Amino acid sequence: MQRAVRILAVLAVITVSLMACSSQGNKAKDAKSFNDEGLSLIKKGQYDQAIAKFTQAIQIDPKYAMAYDNRGLAEYLNKSYDKALSDFNKVIELNPKIASAYYYRGLISYRSKDYNKAIADYNKAIELNPKFAVAYNNRGLADFRLGDYDKAIADFSKAIEIDPQLAQSYNNRAYAYFQKKEYSKAEEDVKKAQALKYSVSPELLEGLQKAAGSKK
Repeated sequence: MQRAVRILAVLAVITVSLMACSSQGNKAKDAKSFNDEGLSLIKKGQYDQAIAKFTQAIQIDPKYAMAYDNRGLAEYLNKSYDKALSDFNKVIELNPKIASAYYYRGLISYRSKDYNKAIADYNKAIELNPKFAVAYNNRGLADFRLGDYDKAIADFSKAIEIDPQLAQSYNNRAYAYFQKKEYSKAEEDVKKAQALKYSVSPELLEGLQKAAGSKK
């Protein structure tokens, strides 16, 4: 298939309760309150308002690493990539053990087509959190873009092993199998993605149909 393939990145969903420094007493509780309000606003797609809340949390507690991390995510979703990068770098400066900061920074490098740099950050995210399914998925995307389909398949497979409901990884692995001309495996992954109610690209479906037709 000569057309450009479309494979999808995944943003980590925020579901965990975030920490505030208990030694700051009421001050920290106020910062956490603003941070939590910001998280709620991100989920509603209200990124400007979320950024304002995280900024308030940071003003109260300038060392609140997770508030920088969440503000960076809101900025990323708001397409303010330079600001997001600055915040993720600040997170890593304050607490180099926060896996999500490396993951999100990797997304920025991927957008810039600096795939090796993205992989380095995904590697660190995975080192810190070996169960980080979407980090494996997105490292697989970078592998794919570099033309290393075997590594991409291994990463998509690991993402699926950790989270069998991660439909994007079946879709992405199908593209990698397609590039290797392993059409039956690609078809299996397409069916799995569709079973998870994932909208597989018509381009990939058309390519598989043509490949099947050429065998007849």
